[in-house]
Amino acid sequence: MVQAYILIQTEVGRAAEVARTVSGLEGAVEADDVTGPYDVIVKAEAPNMDDLGRLVVARIQGVPGITRTLTCPIVHL
Repeated sequence: MVQAYILIQTEVGRAAEVARTVSGLEGAVEADDVTGPYDVIVKAEAPNMDDLGRLVVARIQGVPGITRTLTCPIVHL
C-alpha cells in the first residue's frame, strides 16, 4: 500500500467545499481544511504508485475549485 499527502490550493472561498468533495473519493483517507500556502491537505492511499497517480490526476484534480496540487508520498525510514 502506498500512502501520500496531497496538498491542494483552491479558488478563494472553496476550500471547505473541495475538502468535502475530496473526502468522499475512494482512496482519500481524510481531508482537512488548513491555513497557509495550501487550503486542503488530503491523506490518500492506493495499492501502488500508478494507482496513486491515477487517483490524483483523474479524480482529485478533476474536483471543481482546485487550482493546484502537490503530492508528497509517505516514506517509512
